[in-house]
Amino acid sequence: MRQLLLLRHAKSSWDDPRLSDHARPLNARGRRAAVGMGAAMRDLGLSPDIVLVSSARRTLQTLEAISPIEGTPLIEPMDDLYLTTWTSLLDVLRGVRETARSVLLIGHNPGLHDLAMALAGAAAMAGDGPLVRRLAAGYPTGTLTEFAVALPWRQLEAGGARLLRVLSPADLPGAEPADASDPAA
Repeated sequence: MRQLLLLRHAKSSWDDPRLSDHARPLNARGRRAAVGMGAAMRDLGLSPDIVLVSSARRTLQTLEAISPIEGTPLIEPMDDLYLTTWTSLLDVLRGVRETARSVLLIGHNPGLHDLAMALAGAAAMAGDGPLVRRLAAGYPTGTLTEFAVALPWRQLEAGGARLLRVLSPADLPGAEPADASDPAA
């Protein structure tokens, strides 16, 4: 059984309108949330062999904030993960080496949320379980989903993974209350 972890970058800053979207950094709240998510990942024993991370500044800073990751994973920053579709993300995952038992993909919405729902599958998403309801409700910044994957990476497809966990920064001890005035990205 393989493990797939999908992590949306933490909350980013919109303070400098001169910055391109690709260059936007995390804001202070995002950094704190990512540090907390990293601690939660370590507590849960989530230690990927490979980390695929968008080349955007906010995703790279999210990776930095969740570190250290046990086992010294191979880290691959990828331009192809920046604001792409779920089908493109799936294609990237199909290219993962077969010896990898666990992969962490750090990316962006809407592609990441769409990928998570597609992997869970239409039948599961039509169900009424608490994880599925939670996933269907949205994919806030800093959210992590965990999937079990039985097939080889190259055969990964929609409906080809079992949703095991949905964890957002709001679930973590000492979480900050949601701030409706913050932009969602």
